[in-house]
Order: sequence, then structure tokens, then C-alpha cells
Amino acid sequence: METTIKFSSLEKSIKIEDNKLWGGRFEKGLDPLMEEFNASLRFDKRLYSADITGSIAYAKALRKCDLLKENELNLIEEGLENIRSEWQTGMFVIKGGDEDIHTANERRLKELIGADIGGKLHTGRSRNDQVSTDMKIWLRDSLKELLKYMLKLIEVIIKRSLQYTDAIMPGYTHLQRAQPVYFSHWLLSFAFMYQQDCERLIAALDRMNVCPLGSGAISGNPFNIDRDFLAKELGFKSCSMNSMHAVGDRDFVAEFHFWSSLTVIHFSKMAEDLLLFSTKEFSFIEISDSFSTGSSLMPQKKNADSLELIRGKSGRIVGNLTAILVVLKGIPSTFNKDLQEDKEGMFDSFDTMKSLIQVITGAIDTLTLNRNKCIEALSSDMLATDIAYYLVRKGVSFRKTHELAGSVVSTAERLGLEIHNLPLNVFKEISEHFDEDIRLLWNFENSVNQYTVKGGTSKASVLQQINFLKDWLKDNTE
Repeated sequence: METTIKFSSLEKSIKIEDNKLWGGRFEKGLDPLMEEFNASLRFDKRLYSADITGSIAYAKALRKCDLLKENELNLIEEGLENIRSEWQTGMFVIKGGDEDIHTANERRLKELIGADIGGKLHTGRSRNDQVSTDMKIWLRDSLKELLKYMLKLIEVIIKRSLQYTDAIMPGYTHLQRAQPVYFSHWLLSFAFMYQQDCERLIAALDRMNVCPLGSGAISGNPFNIDRDFLAKELGFKSCSMNSMHAVGDRDFVAEFHFWSSLTVIHFSKMAEDLLLFSTKEFSFIEISDSFSTGSSLMPQKKNADSLELIRGKSGRIVGNLTAILVVLKGIPSTFNKDLQEDKEGMFDSFDTMKSLIQVITGAIDTLTLNRNKCIEALSSDMLATDIAYYLVRKGVSFRKTHELAGSVVSTAERLGLEIHNLPLNVFKEISEHFDEDIRLLWNFENSVNQYTVKGGTSKASVLQQINFLKDWLKDNTE
């Protein structure tokens, strides 16, 4: 039996789905609720430039295999650049049916150069390989921006460390005073965390720099598209080797979220130290007014809200990591619409990290160190380990010296004296190895400068750390 389709019904269907890249299969339009639920343009429009860049490269590849004429390529390229300009100037008009950035750009291209030529651009291409390409281009450029800010952060820490190479402060373990260290040594401990964060970011950039364009929806491209050309044209080091893997791969997004989470945990750790050091109880540092706020009720308050927000926003970043991992865990292979949830968290983490890096850099660059308060917080019991080392140099085994040093501490506490005020005869009662030269221990500068091995807190070691980071920065700054 012959099937007859009424033209009026078909025309109505086409009108409803006019901007859809998939509308030919359907007779009915989307429910308005589903239209809104399915649309992603409100957030993925940030990919507009990457989408246009990818489309221009794809048009060139179509020309290389004679699926476009030269004049058609020129029209497509000119039209896409005009669309890019419209987005940049805020002149792009979003219309109903523009469900995502790919649909919107293609719809506008057809308006500018005609549907016949504009419609050729999508030949052999799927939104599956298109969106993955767009995201990689956008994220690659964005991560390079974050790397630039991270390098600046390390540069600022180096600068501040050079200013305080002679400032001694208590070092802490378990939040208890442990041993004296240079303030620069404390600062540099975070510089090396951030250096590793940068190296992880550089490695992630290298891993993600593989071009998925030309993979189609799942099975590849039937038109002999030159994928190596596409990769080179878009600045990728290579093209993906399996089309099914390429369209469903979001490991690069998950890795960005992991990097952000680990890095912001380091920020939060530093922020916590700085917050403690800035309290009246410590008063080691003062956070600049530029990175502090006040109380709406208590006029005397100066709150380091910049640091508290760094701590707080770390949870948000980790939450975005959890979200993408749950999405990826729940889907089968290749592309699934769940992957639409990969973008909002990515954009949010990038925006948040960009602010966090600059804020913590500013807070460090403008803080003031109170050297006197740092010195006042030092106490001779922090040299108990030095007493053990003193006895080691006298030929006593370390396990025994540790026990004897502990006896010195407990004796001083029992007598209500600081260790350095104990009489020599009390020391000798504890061990015959103590002599007059024990008095030479009660010098904090001598104490910190005995740690001359690589990585120690001596001034020589601190300068070695700084020179290492300077050389590393030089090698990794374009």
C-alpha cells in the first residue's frame, strides 16, 4: 500500500524543527519542557570560538578531498569569521531551536551564505566528534592561561622568599611547635607543591592534545578526510586512533578536575597556615587590607576573607570532580547525552581556579611579616632535637640521645625553667657527656643553619631552592 504524506503536515514538522541538525527523522516537535531540558546553548556558547576554529579547519579538509569548491570554502570561512565577530561584539542573535552552540553557528552560517553551501560543512561530521574537539580546543587554551598564573604565583613566592632569608620562625608538626625554620623555607614548601601542580598541568595538556575531529558519530569518516591535516591545522600533536574512544572520551575533563582539586587543596592548606599566622594569638603576619574585609558589627575586626574563601571554594572544586566522575561511571561506551553535563562544571572550575590563583598570589605578594613576633614565639625546648644531635657528636647512639634529650625537657618542666637556663650540673646529672659547650646550642640561627643538606632549612639550602625554582621557571616560561 502506497503511503501518502500531506505536504502541509510535513511543512509544519520542518518548521518546528527548522534549526535542528537531526529533525528529519521526527514528525512532531519537541515538547517545550523537553526543548528547555535538552538545550545547552546557555552554557556551551562559551565554546563559540573553538567551534568556529574547528569548523574552519574541517571546511579546509573537505576542500582537500574535493567535497567543497574553492569559492565555497571561501564563503564558509568568511561566514564563520563574521559569526565569530558577532559573538565577540555581542551582536549574535540567538533564535528558537538553537539548542547548542553547533546548531546556532550552523544556522547562522546558512543565513549568511545560504543553506546549500552552509549545509555542506557538516558532511561526514557529527556533533559527537565536533563537541569533543571544541572542548579540547577551549580547555587547552584555558589551561595554558591557568599555567601562566601558576608560574606567576611561584615567581611571587620566590621574590618574597628572597626578602626573608634571615627571618626565623617556629616550624610546626601536629600544630605544635617543632623546630626553628626560616620563614622562606616555609614559603618555599608551597612553591614546590605548586611546581608539581604545574608539572601535572603540563603533562595533562600533553595528554589531551590529541584531535578527535574526523571520528564521526562512532565509526569514523567515510570521505577520506585527512585527519593528520586536521590535527596540525588545529594545533594538536596527533589525531585519535579509535573513533569509538574519541567520541566518548572525557578523561581530559576529569583530569582537569582532578588537577584543580589537588591544586586547590594545596591552596587551602596554605590559606589555613596564613590564617593561623595572622591571628592575634600568632601575629606572625598581617594580610593586606586589599585582601581583607571587616565586620558589619565589630569595628575592630579585620578578616582575611580572601583566605577563607580559598578554603571554602576548594569544596566546590572537589564537588565538580565528583560530578564528572559519577557521570562517566554511569554511562556505556561511546557518546551518550549524559556527557552534556561535562561542560558547566568545567567552566565553573576554570573560572574559580583563575580567581583563586590570582587572589592567593596577591595575598602573598602584599602580606607583611612581623619578624619580632616570630622570634618571640621561639623557645629553647624547640632545640631539644639539637641536644640529641649534640650528644650524637659526643659518640652516643641516637636512640639513647633521644631519651636523654627527653629527660632534659622533663627536668626543665619539673623545675619550672627554660632548658637554656638549666645549670650545667643538672645537665651532667642527666649525662656525663654534657659539657660547657652545651651553651653554644642556645642560638636559633646556628640551629637552622646546621641543616645544610639539600632540602634543609639553612640559608644556603634556601638559596639553593630558590635558584632551582628560578631555573625551572626559566625552562617553563615561554
